[in-house]
Formats: sequence, C-alpha cells, structure tokens
Amino acid sequence: MIFRGKVHKFGSDVNTDVIIPARYLNVSEPGELAKHCMADIDSQFTTKMVPGDIIMAETNFGCGSSREHAPLAIKDCGVSCVIARSFARIFFRNAIDIGMPLLECAAAVENSEAGDILEVDLSSGEINNISKGKSFLANPYPEFMLGIIHAGGLIKYTKIYAKHNYH
Repeated sequence: MIFRGKVHKFGSDVNTDVIIPARYLNVSEPGELAKHCMADIDSQFTTKMVPGDIIMAETNFGCGSSREHAPLAIKDCGVSCVIARSFARIFFRNAIDIGMPLLECAAAVENSEAGDILEVDLSSGEINNISKGKSFLANPYPEFMLGIIHAGGLIKYTKIYAKHNYH
C-alpha cells in the first residue's frame, strides 16, 4: 500500500479530546465525526485537508481516552496515515483495529514540515519526502497487520480470513 499526501503537522501530546471533542461523541455516523476531526486543535483542519493527506505529530499522539472515535474521525475525513515519533498504545491499537495506518519515524518528523508532500509505502516502511528529496525508514508492518489495514479493519479482516479458511 502506497499513500501520497500533504503533511498536516501537530505537536506532542495530541489527545483524543482534541482529535474529536467530547461534544461530538453523541454522533455515530462516521461522516459526521469526520466533520469535527481536529476541531479543538485546528478548527480549519477539515477545510484544508484533502483525501490522502497525512497527519504528522511529535510524541504521544492519541493520548487520553480509549474511545475509537478519534481514529475513526481521522480515517473518515480522508487522512491516509499518521506519522509520529510515538503513539499512545491504546490509540495505536484502536487505529489498527479500524484499518488506520500509523507509522513511528522520528527522522521523518524531524525533517518534514507542514505542506511537504510525502509518499509512504506501508509494505517497506519507506517514507519519501518528495518536497525535500529525503527518504526515511519506519518499521514496516508485519504481513498480518498489513492484512488488517488493507481489509479496512480487524472485523473485516476476520470475516475475510474466516471465509477463506473455514468455508
């Protein structure tokens, strides 16, 4: 899987309450959640975002509550992946569970700025900053995790796996 998009850069400790503010948690429609993605950290995010764009952040992205609304809002507004120095563990797991790819790569964060164009290859972990002509390497996903992401999440992956192996 290869993604290409513009960087939207954020700092450290971006918590789930700014990714999707609590006042919108009564919304269950993914498209509605997406409209409020990053609302409390960048109120214009969804108007600047183009499907395929990439969120980049410093450390501890996704800290806070364990709700899946945060990665759902990011995925459903069209973000192709999130790259950060580090992620909160429960956010990382929730993101993979819904098929939202995340990559940890300090070098990419250090050498990229908002507006840069990146190309990301999940299979190899290669991150190319097209704007700056630099390449970085994150740990690639194991095959089964790529399968979960490619399927669109753990539930869909499980249904595909069960269908091919037990019927």
